[in-house]
Amino acid sequence: MPIYAYRCGSCGHAKDVLQKLSDSPLSTCPACGAETFSKQVTAAGFQLKGSGWYATDFRGGATAAASGAATAAAPAAQETSTDSAAASSTPCGGSCACH
Repeated sequence: MPIYAYRCGSCGHAKDVLQKLSDSPLSTCPACGAETFSKQVTAAGFQLKGSGWYATDFRGGATAAASGAATAAAPAAQETSTDSAAASSTPCGGSCACH
């Protein structure tokens, strides 16, 4: 059952109400009795977390999968030139995992 946010247009009283989808909307304010009690538009109350279908299939879109495959061969060629540059410019000589 969804939770709906209601607010009175007269007195400003706000209340969250647990209702069935088939229930009719409330119209009478419980605080002042006016007929200006109405549903408010609110954001959805869920989040997609973890490594499920959303993160793997839709989060990056088609461009993330295509760019990952296209650049898979390029880093191997660039590693030799960047390794020698990193070794000469870092205090650890480029042999640690921090680079």
